[in-house]
Amino acid sequence: MAVKIVMTSEDIRRTLARIAHEIIERNKTTESLVLVGLHTRGVPLARRLAESIERYEKSRLIVGALDFSLYRDDLDPAEARTSLQRTDIPSDINGKSVVLVDDVLYTGRSIRAAMDALIDLGRPRSIQLAVLIDRGHREMPIRADYVGKNIPSARHEEIQVHLVETDGTDEVAIVTPVNNKSTNHHPEKLQTFPSGRKEELT
Repeated sequence: MAVKIVMTSEDIRRTLARIAHEIIERNKTTESLVLVGLHTRGVPLARRLAESIERYEKSRLIVGALDFSLYRDDLDPAEARTSLQRTDIPSDINGKSVVLVDDVLYTGRSIRAAMDALIDLGRPRSIQLAVLIDRGHREMPIRADYVGKNIPSARHEEIQVHLVETDGTDEVAIVTPVNNKSTNHHPEKLQTFPSGRKEELT
C-alpha cells in the first residue's frame, strides 16, 4: 500500500488550538458547554480540545465519552454488543451546548447514530460537531461546525488518524491500496515514446 502523511504532530497541535478558539468564539461562554468524544479517537481529541479551551478561559470543562455502537445501521445488534465501550458523560446534558468530537467525518452515518445515542441521554440546547478531518462522500445531510482539515479522497482510500493516546504517535495519513486499478498501471500495457513520455495502451 502507498502511505502519504498529510498531517504531522505539529499540524494536529495547531489545528486543535484553532478549533478550540473557534468553539470559544461561537459559544461566547463555557458555562453550559460540554465536549463529548466519540469512541475511539474522538475521546482523546475532546480531552485535548478541553485542555486548550481551559488554558484560554481559565475554567474547567465537562468532557465525556460516548459509545454509539447500538445505534449504528451497519452493525448487527449482537455484533455491536461485543464491541461496546463505556459511555461516560459526567453531567446532565439537558439545556447544555454539546460539542460532539470525532476524528474523521465520512458518510455521516456515525454522527447520525451518535446524535441518536446522545438524545436518549437528555435534551441538549444545541448539538455541534467538531472533526479533525472531513473527507467528504456524505450519505446523510450532516455538516461539521468545526473542521480541522478538508481532505478530498477517493472511496478506495483510507484516512488513518493516529494519536499518541491510542497509537503512540500523532499523524494523519492517506493509505491507498497498491492493487487499486486507479493507481496500479501494468508496465506491459505502457508504450514509451522517444521523448520518454508513456501512454497506456488500450
